[in-house]
Amino acid sequence: MSSLLKYVVVMLSTCLVAMLMVGAVVGRGASPEDAYRHLAVYTEVLSRIKSDYVEEPDMKSVTLGAVNGLLESIDPYASFLSAEQYKSYLKAKDSQKGGVGLILAKRYGYIGIVDAIPGSPADKAGLSTQDMIETIKGISTRDMPLAYAEVLLNGDPGTTIELTVLRLRRGTEAQKVTLTRALVKPPPVAARMAAEGIGQIEVSSLEPGTAKEVAQAIAALQTKGAKKLILDLRHSASGAPQEGVALANLFIEKGLITYLQGQKVSRQNFEAEPAKTIYRDPLAVIVNRGTADGAEVAAAALLDSKRAVAVIGERTYGDAALRKAITMDDGSAVILSVAKYYSPSGKAIQDTAVTPSVAVLDQEPAADIDEDAPDKPEAIEPPRKPENDAALQKAIEVLTKGLPPAEERKAQNQDRDPVRRPGDILTPVGPPRVPRR
Repeated sequence: MSSLLKYVVVMLSTCLVAMLMVGAVVGRGASPEDAYRHLAVYTEVLSRIKSDYVEEPDMKSVTLGAVNGLLESIDPYASFLSAEQYKSYLKAKDSQKGGVGLILAKRYGYIGIVDAIPGSPADKAGLSTQDMIETIKGISTRDMPLAYAEVLLNGDPGTTIELTVLRLRRGTEAQKVTLTRALVKPPPVAARMAAEGIGQIEVSSLEPGTAKEVAQAIAALQTKGAKKLILDLRHSASGAPQEGVALANLFIEKGLITYLQGQKVSRQNFEAEPAKTIYRDPLAVIVNRGTADGAEVAAAALLDSKRAVAVIGERTYGDAALRKAITMDDGSAVILSVAKYYSPSGKAIQDTAVTPSVAVLDQEPAADIDEDAPDKPEAIEPPRKPENDAALQKAIEVLTKGLPPAEERKAQNQDRDPVRRPGDILTPVGPPRVPRR
């Protein structure tokens, strides 16, 4: 069976599990009778599998798959860890180890890549959003807990780890990639003049202190004559939502930036503080499918408040939540989102992501693949620099000439966007990306 076919089968089975079980777990308005009815359907299916399947199934694996399918159907960042896995997770969390720089989520029962931290081993190997990890150290990632996958990827700097990766947008078979672990540190904030009177600030991560770096970059660009700014949040997938609040506050003087709310977490509003606002001139924001977490909080606030002239690029990934480990009696644990961050207009960022007001396909060229040697380690090569940054050029155009009437009308109707799952494959705007052979 080909890798693509296996992913399709897993996707369908995950949907089945969701249909059978999600109503019993997340249906807040459901009566106890409804919950038991949904569970009765699941119990009957489980019984039929045990009695009628072609061979005696491993019921432990079946149950584990059902639990993981349930978690993925409601939260692609959730994990169920056995007692042994949870101990390994806690031990790895407390130690400072090397890594490969991947930010992960569950997709179709496997481990999907949200993005690779710029400059990390994974980024240098050409791994990016929409890629899927089929195996880690020879272990299939099907039904592998997300948190445990992160444990496997980490290790001593200088050691290597082998993955097999499937690039869904290319339709190729899974390919082996060997990565060398390192101490991954996100790149600092970068600033430059993008055009006459227009400064560009690149934020590749929102680790603590990033907002202060951005404030310093704004001041430096203003001394060079910048009267308008481009805030580039592409591939900014790591960092805390709170830092996204601080970043947005640099530009938003008053009003709601975001709020946090969950079933057992009371609503907490994050309001702009005028004293922290340092830039009030024209601003454009660039995002792409690798923009996630704190960067999405900032982008959503700048979009909803109309503080940005435009948010340009691709729909973001969809990840902004408060997560918690809930331990079970046997020592196992469930790590899941207990509250979500919402845009000022009331959209859960994890569910809807951020849709730009001006859609432009990310022109970053795809990495080269040696399709004649799919099993060769390091078969995926680092991507080349784009010759033409269409999103940046569009941002300069918008700041210089303003939004065309059609795009201005679209920007005014952003609240009508449909709900989507994090990491959904995007509909390209512009020419398709064709791999170079």
